[in-house]
Amino acid sequence: MKCYIYKSSKKEQLYLYLPRRDDFAEVPGILLETMGAPQLVMELELTPERPLARASAPEVLAGLEEKGFYLQMPPKDPLLDLRGGGLT
Repeated sequence: MKCYIYKSSKKEQLYLYLPRRDDFAEVPGILLETMGAPQLVMELELTPERPLARASAPEVLAGLEEKGFYLQMPPKDPLLDLRGGGLT
């Protein structure tokens, strides 16, 4: 399946995967507001076997098929875990 990956202009390391280029119809408005203007960063052919940097290809494919998009969140900050989930 061809997919298109967009980065957030507001949130670092937040990525949105779409099955169709520039088709944000299935993405909730609040998510688009949070992301800011999505910027296309990559187009790729996604298969269940394809390795991805921080996501599972089968999980991404399932999101694309079930919801029409997949959201890759930024990695967890290990310092937040050390502080009990937040800054003190």
